[in-house]
Amino acid sequence: MNLIDYLQASPIAFIVIAGILGLLAGSFLNVVIHRLPIMMERQWRAECAEFLSAGEAPPQERFDLAAPRSRCPHCGHAITALENIPVVSYLLLRGKCSSCGARISARYPLIEIFTAVLSAAVAWRFGFGWAAGAALLLTWALVALSVIDFDHHLLPDSITLPFLWGGLALSLFNVFASSYASIIGAMAGYLSLWSVYMAFKLLTGREGMGYGDFKLLAMFGAWLGWQALPVVILLSSLVGAVVGISLVLLRGRDKNIPIPFGPYLAAAGWIALMWGEQIMRVYMGMAGWG
Repeated sequence: MNLIDYLQASPIAFIVIAGILGLLAGSFLNVVIHRLPIMMERQWRAECAEFLSAGEAPPQERFDLAAPRSRCPHCGHAITALENIPVVSYLLLRGKCSSCGARISARYPLIEIFTAVLSAAVAWRFGFGWAAGAALLLTWALVALSVIDFDHHLLPDSITLPFLWGGLALSLFNVFASSYASIIGAMAGYLSLWSVYMAFKLLTGREGMGYGDFKLLAMFGAWLGWQALPVVILLSSLVGAVVGISLVLLRGRDKNIPIPFGPYLAAAGWIALMWGEQIMRVYMGMAGWG
């Protein structure tokens, strides 16, 4: 029996392996979350400098997802391979830099654990196959998008657009939705939030959300089809409203300070990916349509 046959015959083994892959992916996502916004800012600055000087921008030191090596922000100590094992290294180091003893943020292992749990859930829900592989990649992208949006109010095109096109490509094989439902879903996802944005801007003169939110919902429409969009919108609005009101009441957050919508949209989209059909059936039954 080869590995593929074994994973197909043993759901538990596949769930465990997916969880381990999730830990490794979570470690890489920490790099993406930290570096991608910096890379975007550097690119914007270079483009501005090139435009204003009408010439080429001065060369910069290489900075991308591969280089330079990860270092302690306090002392510059280069992180070794043994110090970069997901979760395990954090526990062995007791959450401190091995060189200077500075505290390491607990967010790093939490993101790794969270990604592992979501990955195991995807493996449990879909079982071994193409759907699970695609759903794992989407899950990891959503984790990165959520944290980046929470930190910087950005949903990078370098993540949303490739996954939008990926969802359309998957529809050719009816992995999650047909091509018809996927194409309509991508258009409807973008235009629905764009319409809300324009209406809010006309009424108030302010921008209520960013274009990245439109692209993220279009991405879910491409992956799940237009039928899933009501579930995604309702869930994201509900979670966003509850969290926003809670922040105002419990922490005294200024209601005029914008709250990123991307994490709620990503959470709702992931839930729809996992249990969208069941949620829709329950909703239609409660509404008397089923």
